[in-house]
Amino acid sequence: MIVAFGGMWLKMIQRLGLITVFGSTALFRSLTYKFSLSKVVEQIYIIGVKTLPVVMLISLFTGMVLGIQLYLTLVKFNSEGLLGAAIALTLIRELGPVIAAIMVVGQAGSSMASEIGIMRNDEQIDALETMNIDPLSYLVGPRIIAAMICFPILTAVFDLIGIFGGYLTGVELLGLDPGSYWFRVETQVNFSDVAGGFVKAFCFGILTTVICCYKGFYANVHRGFGARGVSDATTSAVVMSSVTILVADYIITSIVL
Repeated sequence: MIVAFGGMWLKMIQRLGLITVFGSTALFRSLTYKFSLSKVVEQIYIIGVKTLPVVMLISLFTGMVLGIQLYLTLVKFNSEGLLGAAIALTLIRELGPVIAAIMVVGQAGSSMASEIGIMRNDEQIDALETMNIDPLSYLVGPRIIAAMICFPILTAVFDLIGIFGGYLTGVELLGLDPGSYWFRVETQVNFSDVAGGFVKAFCFGILTTVICCYKGFYANVHRGFGARGVSDATTSAVVMSSVTILVADYIITSIVL
């Protein structure tokens, strides 16, 4: 049992090292060898623009639910005037970066893994290598750069709409004074809170994109060629990325911030 447990941890550490080398190599090569702005813009559209409606919808209802739950909690302590600050800090520090990242993984991350996995199965990646085109800088690097740009922006959109959703339930539905709501948001939210949320979003963007691209790039390693290998790689990419987001959130919150 001890041997099996130790072997599991060694395998996990080995895979973590492989993913780290994979991501850092792709980013370095895309920035130093053949930087393609058009590829980055294309991925910004896929990761950012196409995911924006989902993020906006989820953020609105997240803020509305927070408005109801936090209001009912604060009323017990005669502190309902702090609702604006409670919603804003909860979204900016924690829920905004985490939920936005998970939504992007579900929308764009799965697409990355499946697209690259299909290219691997169809031997398109081998064809790129045959034509002396580095597949890491051509396929993976632009996606990482685009994620570094899009994740903080999507997080900011999530925070703003979520705060507005909290306003709808707290002020329009439950009757809280609107001046008190916005005053608490303005006075209690500091630059360090916003910066911390952006740091998380930036890290989540790099981690999840590298994981999704890695799973797609090596989709045929464990399950072989075919639809089964691509589907397993896509599922594994989404699950692993979601878990990584939560683990990284704890690490950044407890150590860095």
